[in-house]
Amino acid sequence: MKKKLNIAIIGLGNIGSYLYTFLKQKRKILSKKSQVDLNIAFICDKKRKFKVPKNKWLKNYLDAPKIRKIDLIVELIGGAEGPAKKLVFSALKNKKHVVTANKALISKYGNQLAKIAEKNKVNLEYEAAVCGGIPVIRSIKDGLITNEINKVYGIFNGTTNFILSSMDFDKLNFESALKKAQSLGYAERNPKADLAGLDVADKLRILSALCFNSVIDYKNIHIEGINNIDQFDVQYANQLGYKIKLLGLAERNNKFIVQKVFPALLKNNSNTAKINGVLNNVVLEGKPIGRVEMIGEGAGPKATVSAISSDIISIMKGGIKLPFNTPINEKNKYKFKDISNENYEAYLRFDLNLKNMNLAQSIIGKLKKNKILIQKIIKKKNTFNRLFSLILITKQSKDFKLKRMIRNFKNKKIYKSVKFIRIEKV
Repeated sequence: MKKKLNIAIIGLGNIGSYLYTFLKQKRKILSKKSQVDLNIAFICDKKRKFKVPKNKWLKNYLDAPKIRKIDLIVELIGGAEGPAKKLVFSALKNKKHVVTANKALISKYGNQLAKIAEKNKVNLEYEAAVCGGIPVIRSIKDGLITNEINKVYGIFNGTTNFILSSMDFDKLNFESALKKAQSLGYAERNPKADLAGLDVADKLRILSALCFNSVIDYKNIHIEGINNIDQFDVQYANQLGYKIKLLGLAERNNKFIVQKVFPALLKNNSNTAKINGVLNNVVLEGKPIGRVEMIGEGAGPKATVSAISSDIISIMKGGIKLPFNTPINEKNKYKFKDISNENYEAYLRFDLNLKNMNLAQSIIGKLKKNKILIQKIIKKKNTFNRLFSLILITKQSKDFKLKRMIRNFKNKKIYKSVKFIRIEKV
């Protein structure tokens, strides 16, 4: 007689609804592959979105961890606080396996949740939390387990990548590209977490902890979004041989780790620069594997449900797996550093009224005086908005020097706009 696994799905938004339908349709196939009978015992949401047998409907989501027959809880509420946090903490404390797509929760509370899962010998799986259609979590935890990974980077957010691609190929301004993404379901009604780089930061923290066998460090990370990128930046980047991408990157060097999220100019012949639309990519560099790149859809019901069902199958097949491969108390000790002393080439853009275009040489002179040297210059007259733009590519300089100079220029009202975008060599 087959063993039975009773699951509860909590949260019936786009992902939860798709998962419920998918598991009902594929139940026999999944049970055959795992040799375990999969049973959706309960579901719960604020509203019933489709017909559900009364005996499967839970009125209170917090009842799920207390129901004896439930073996596994799938959390699809979302958010780092509130109901999602209460549910997952309670589930693990009540010795229930947990599968979640909640990167915000894992990023913020992953260390604590892992401790509880380890203590109670249950699984905490979160493949869908990072680049849903790319099986990167399982690849790091299993397929690449013997490797020493020193660097992880890529495009981890499909919404911002779609917006930047639309600005590039469709010549849309930022607002129009965002509206297009929202109309197609690629961006939320409130896209702040995507646009500000917060979503990428959550994913990067998780990847960093897995790759470097460290605890999740929530605070020591540099985060910038794409809100200040405009159509002119995209055009000028193209002229200079670059593409603008929202990049997440974490790197280990001796006893130090740096974590950073920012819009970056990438050489247009690099693989990551060629990732367009809603696609994501994850690049891992280490020994002895060298360089590994994975590409796929990072979001949407199909990609996310693929990752969630993979986690469910893993639990159905049996065995208790540590959430982060190593017990939390035995993780490597690293210091996390900021990017102030890192060296970057940079894209700088100064917009002035046409009558002040003679200030171009003065700008370059001030930069040189502060040991920021220039390797490329573009001068543009934009007659339709009566502005003169000076676009510079600098040689390598310390990040703090570049930021200090930009602050100084921004403080002067004569400049209509001052832009600073780092160039990353990946």
